[in-house]
Amino acid sequence: MPTYKAPVDDFMFIFHDLLKIQDRGDLPGFEDLTEDMTRAILEGGAKFCEEVLQPLNQSGDDEGAVFENGVVRVPQGFKEAYEQYCDNGWNRLGAPEAMGGAGLPPVVTFAFAEMGNAANQSFAMYPGLTSAAYSALAATGDDWMKEHVVPKMAHGQWTGTMCLTEPHCGTDLKLMKTKAVEQEDGTYKLSGTKIFISGGDHDMTDNIVHMVIAKIPDENGKLADDLSTVNFFMVPKVMVDPETGDLGVRNGVSVGSIEKKMGIKAQATCVLNFDEATAYRLGPKPQPKSADTGGDKPKSKSSGMAGMFGMMNAARMGVGIQGIAIGDVAYQNGAIYANERLAGRALSGAKNPDGAADPIIVHPDVRRMLLASRSFVEGSRALAMWVSLMFTEARASKDEKAREFAEDMGQLMTPIIKGYFTDKGFEAANMSMQVFGGHGYVKDHGMEQFVRDARINQVYEGANGVQALDLVGRKMTAKGGRAPMAFFAHVQEFIDANQGDANLKPLLDSLQAGVGDLQHAALWLAENAPKDFEQAGAASYDIMTMFGIVALGFMWAQMAKTAQAKLDAGEGDPEFYKRKLVLAKFWMEREMPMTASLKTRSAAGAETLMELDAANF
Repeated sequence: MPTYKAPVDDFMFIFHDLLKIQDRGDLPGFEDLTEDMTRAILEGGAKFCEEVLQPLNQSGDDEGAVFENGVVRVPQGFKEAYEQYCDNGWNRLGAPEAMGGAGLPPVVTFAFAEMGNAANQSFAMYPGLTSAAYSALAATGDDWMKEHVVPKMAHGQWTGTMCLTEPHCGTDLKLMKTKAVEQEDGTYKLSGTKIFISGGDHDMTDNIVHMVIAKIPDENGKLADDLSTVNFFMVPKVMVDPETGDLGVRNGVSVGSIEKKMGIKAQATCVLNFDEATAYRLGPKPQPKSADTGGDKPKSKSSGMAGMFGMMNAARMGVGIQGIAIGDVAYQNGAIYANERLAGRALSGAKNPDGAADPIIVHPDVRRMLLASRSFVEGSRALAMWVSLMFTEARASKDEKAREFAEDMGQLMTPIIKGYFTDKGFEAANMSMQVFGGHGYVKDHGMEQFVRDARINQVYEGANGVQALDLVGRKMTAKGGRAPMAFFAHVQEFIDANQGDANLKPLLDSLQAGVGDLQHAALWLAENAPKDFEQAGAASYDIMTMFGIVALGFMWAQMAKTAQAKLDAGEGDPEFYKRKLVLAKFWMEREMPMTASLKTRSAAGAETLMELDAANF
């Protein structure tokens, strides 16, 4: 049976030693974030995740969500855990105080999200998606929705979903066929089918609020073949009285089936059929753009997509944190097993001479896998928390330059966090399963579930290849390449300021080499992609991976400096800080050198990739 221990001490190190959030009273929500306060929040959340959510993870996987006679049921214990989750206020950590929430900033709420997903990803997705849905509704909805719908979602009485994908249409949203026809009273009748809808139906709450994108047909009833008439809609499972907020009749939303999935089986992933369901448009109504005088239809952007894009970006950040979470819980169990399992003798001589064999933790390759997993987990956790802080700075800092930098970092890092983190999280789960040998392949230890659950994170909310293309095609080129240049300058400033530190110099030299490789790849891209866009597509995945390696290296260099200062001052647990230094060295020695090969690969170009005719594959 797998176990989980929430990394409270590591979060405390990141919050108060690295990011020093206790000194950020200039930002909303940070005023009371003393060390005592954050430790109390983290320890309370850890206790709930460890004692309530984690024990349901394996049983939930065994039982799965069930669809019978038109009704979806979650596994045993989930409904009771959800009620306790909401009663304790864990779903309202980031909700405004006016809604009964704690008003805490993303840096804290994402930390709790990691613990919840590590303990039980299938469960954590229900409230996680609800939070994203009600935040989008609060930003774009009518006053009656903010009064009657958003508070019930924030309190957990109702849940929410995000409905984008259709059977014939995933990332390419302009292929959507779901349509919304305006009615005389200003509502819409929405019809179509959406698939892969997480939390699409269940028996935990009385209502589910679907956030749906659909096209508005023209006066002839035809749908545009672009995004010009796409809009964002609220579609409740059960109708809501705009005057009182009371529930009414069932809306035209039904479940066609639930997906039979590789993992996250306790999460009800539904096919939803909308049959002239009453829908409420959110945000301004887009209009189709007319053709120009040349007769060619211009590309269009939909103002109705803004709310959904905000929700999608939050979800992508959340999925990246799922990558950290699964990597962490898998690593923890792998480390426990490696210290207990006896097999073979250490190459340097027996370490357990009174036993029949040594524990497998003595073997270098077992250590390689565990160190690779842990160095990723702790480095990515630090980066995710830093970016979470950037989200608040971008929104609320009083310093214009700080807001600009924070906005750039948030935009630049989101596809990296979603893509690179989920790739490495799956890799960490896979390596931790490998530590178990054959025992990892059977269900008893729970390791194969972590691998199965981790695999979806690379796929949904935009497959990782799409994230890589978004990075090189949009995020790195926006505003003349301002964001990557700001990142490079920020890293270089740290390197230059600490070159005189003998303890840090080997780490900084490695980081400098990685930054140089990444800059070289970015320059190659800037020179070649404008001539042939396929060059960007061919190089994108390698560049995203390089960015992830370098960004985590930057975090490790900063954490190493902080840990060494704590050791020199004789503060805290010396073993904690010594471990940080070893993990930093591992990342710089074993992971950072990969940027050199990735630089070569990214410059190989698109020719070989595009050479074969499709029929020859």
